[in-house]
Amino acid sequence: MTRTAAFYLLAAIAEIAGCFAFWAYLRLGRSAAWLAVGMALLALFAWALTRVEADVAGRAFAAYGGVYIAASLGWLWVVERVRPDRFDLAGAALCLLGAAVILAAPRGAS
Repeated sequence: MTRTAAFYLLAAIAEIAGCFAFWAYLRLGRSAAWLAVGMALLALFAWALTRVEADVAGRAFAAYGGVYIAASLGWLWVVERVRPDRFDLAGAALCLLGAAVILAAPRGAS
């Protein structure tokens, strides 16, 4: 599970940073060079997501959603310097719990 968590974290950082690069170009007026960096980071995101330990892609992607939400709030705090409020944190905790249920559920049991 540690390997999966590490790849999910790498995927989240790469995806958020890659999307932010496009945001910086389109919304903040940064140079077009940000687009190349963004595309490279988004490719890293896709690669990292394929490395997680899951039996099928849909479950890997669904569980990743919880990680993405929590990582996005980390980005909000660290990069954008806006502290998440208690509702942000409660929502992220629920999403991470949901991701854990998806990944850790015994399969084949009815």
